[in-house]
Amino acid sequence: MPDNEKSNTSEAAEAEKTEVNLSEEELAALCKAHVCAKCAVMAEAEDIKLRALADSENFKRRIQRETDDVRKFATESVLGDLLPVLDNLALAMEHAGNDDACKNIVMGVDMTRKMFLDILKKHGLECVGACGEAFDPNVHEAIGTVCEEGRDEGCVAKVAQSGYVLKGRVIRPAKVLVNKKEA
Repeated sequence: MPDNEKSNTSEAAEAEKTEVNLSEEELAALCKAHVCAKCAVMAEAEDIKLRALADSENFKRRIQRETDDVRKFATESVLGDLLPVLDNLALAMEHAGNDDACKNIVMGVDMTRKMFLDILKKHGLECVGACGEAFDPNVHEAIGTVCEEGRDEGCVAKVAQSGYVLKGRVIRPAKVLVNKKEA
């Protein structure tokens, strides 16, 4: 064997004896770059991993959104049960009229109603359905039409029952009469 070949063989033997220390990350990177670069199984596994991560993130976002909605509208049923109280206070004021004997009682009922509405407003409840505003089927329920001069067609002419919205969600639509021009 020539000396040239012996030296190459001995160098190769020494290189095999030399221990290579690689971290797990370096070994995985080398494997990925050299062995699995064109491997279909690796590409499929990577795709499955990415889809699972995306599904996990979507699930977290959906749960967070549902939790926020539950917190936001947790009081909806209680506030909905209180709406008849507001209706009755408004009826009491309406039926008392301008009677001087009931003046102080009407003033007390009005103050109570306003205080009640202010408290409910702090919790996100708003009254909708005022005379003169444009009819909106999202917050109004038309129970009839009337012909009133001086009002635009399609606007609320009379409110039969106030409606209420809780943080953008309609709890009860306002029952209204809509103005219509004579034919």
